[in-house]
Amino acid sequence: MKKVTVIGGGTGSFVTLSGLKSYELDLAAIVTMMDSGGSTGRLRDQLGVLPPGDLRQCLVALSEAPELWRKLFLYRFEKGDLKGHNFGNIFLSTLEKITGNYDTVMETASYVLQTKGHVYPITHQPTTLCVEYENGTLIKGESNIDENNPERTHIKRAYLEPDAAPNQKAITCLQESDYIIIGPGDLYTSIVPVLIVGNVKKIIKESKAKIIYVLNLMTKAGQTSGYKASNFLADLEMYTGRAPDYVIAHKGSIPAPIKEWYHDHDEHEVENDLQNAGFAGTIIEEDVINRSHLSKSAGDMLTRSVLRHDSEKITSLLMNIIS
Repeated sequence: MKKVTVIGGGTGSFVTLSGLKSYELDLAAIVTMMDSGGSTGRLRDQLGVLPPGDLRQCLVALSEAPELWRKLFLYRFEKGDLKGHNFGNIFLSTLEKITGNYDTVMETASYVLQTKGHVYPITHQPTTLCVEYENGTLIKGESNIDENNPERTHIKRAYLEPDAAPNQKAITCLQESDYIIIGPGDLYTSIVPVLIVGNVKKIIKESKAKIIYVLNLMTKAGQTSGYKASNFLADLEMYTGRAPDYVIAHKGSIPAPIKEWYHDHDEHEVENDLQNAGFAGTIIEEDVINRSHLSKSAGDMLTRSVLRHDSEKITSLLMNIIS
């Protein structure tokens, strides 16, 4: 059975894992633990727990429990003192407070949700994501980088403060993988935070696994402003030590109202210039977007992207590679 590991967090990993769990794969997700916004950030600040949000989404994506459990873990309160909080986040944080051991947290949540596969936090230590821009600006905190960030120069480097030791289970998972899928997800707040923990870069660089990178659909203001596909790959290679073997990129139209929404937020379609940039790997270009955009919960306090990769389309392309 092929060992397939997905790196990232949030909605991007949810899309990938939701589709892949239907196949006979030894499937795992390695998840960023630097989220500091929304419900996750409030729980992290007020209770001193590790950020649960990205873990929750991956657990639900791999869940084979009855639909009610999946709905519970995704439910977001819309009023009262709990407004903006997510039930699954509270559940995971409560488990952490009771057990004090995050391996037990993940084992218990996986049991409740009957997950097909494994979800590994990249670290069990609290840490803060920081970035330095080419103009010298420093921004600390994932939510500050991700939300309402006015900076438009390129990011020079990303680092953690303080350094965090990697979860050994995540390292072993990477070492044993046949395929490593990176993305989709925001480059500097979902993907890079995993890659800068401990010796993860060295492990990936030396791995015999094939790397598949799912390219972003749109740029992200404050992170990848003005980026083309070659810019994404150049930054990714800086943190993995090697270029991906495959890149999946969108080819096709994007509905005008959705493009307009992004343009209003100073974000634009990612131009695929990989052939002209001399990329030596395999480029797979297909229409990969979900054309029914997700509605925003009334309890959700964050601005979230309206364009998503389509789980079935991405899964089909990934399985063509893996098979």
